[in-house]
Order: sequence, then C-alpha cells, then structure tokens
Amino acid sequence: MKIKNNLALIGMPAVGKSTVGVLLAKKMGFAFLDTDLLIQTREKMTLAQIISQKGLERFLEIEESHLLSLDCSQHLIATGGSVIYKEKAMAHLAQTATIIYLCVDLDILADRLSDVIERGVAIDPGKGIDDLYKERTPLYDKFCDIKIVCGVKTPSQVVTAIEKNLR
Repeated sequence: MKIKNNLALIGMPAVGKSTVGVLLAKKMGFAFLDTDLLIQTREKMTLAQIISQKGLERFLEIEESHLLSLDCSQHLIATGGSVIYKEKAMAHLAQTATIIYLCVDLDILADRLSDVIERGVAIDPGKGIDDLYKERTPLYDKFCDIKIVCGVKTPSQVVTAIEKNLR
C-alpha cells in the first residue's frame, strides 16, 4: 500500500486515537493534529458546549467544515469519532490521508467511555454506547484503508501494529 501525504486515525471515542496519534507522529516525524482540539480552539468552546448549545446536527456541520478546511502534509490527524457521519468530509480526508481505523470491542469501550456528555460525544439523546457502536462500526469499516484491532494492546503495541500494516 502506498502511504499518502498524511495519516488519519478514525474510531470510537476513547479508543486511543490521540494517544496513539502522538506516539506515531513522533516515530514518523509527522506533525500531530487533533481535530477535536482544532474545533474547540476555533469555536472557543468545548465539544460538549457546542453540542449542548447548538445541537448535534449543527455540531456535525461544524466538524465537517473544519475537516474540509484542512490543507496539510506530513501530518498525523486524530479525528473525532463522529467524523464518519459526513461523506464529503471523509472524501476530503481520503484524498490526502491513509485512513486507519482503531477498533476495540464494545465491552472494552464501555469500560473506557462512561462520560459521554462531559466528553462531548456526538450521540443522540436516549442512545447508549452500544447503539453508537452498532451505528458507527459499519461506517468506520467503510471508510478505512487499514483496520487495527486494538483489543487490550498498549498504545505502543498499537503503533507497532500500524507500522507493520504501513510497510
């Protein structure tokens, strides 16, 4: 597989995209970009505040617009878990990035992700983590170039698995 100018990590919240992203960026000599932090900085609000004040659909539109504005090279991009809801944003990302899906089982995810509201997870009211998992998993599979099953691997082990897949 030919690696594109950037690498992008997708996956559920709390799967380790930011942690793994920083480690992988250092190893590859890439700059690191976390789109959640980019959104918060540009909007001057936390993700949770944006969702609370503007609503879920508007948040997804804001996320999409910031993703569409990305014009970078030699970056490791850690995306928000909801990025896969917008086809146009994913198509833009796929033009310059090899997309890597970090996957964990639902039971591991449920242990890690207890604070969906505070964390600013894009989830419809009344839905749980299991609903979100079932809804998003096929989309992550659809958009990824590489799928890494993380299981209980440490971040360093996930980085090693990604490097093997990139060779």
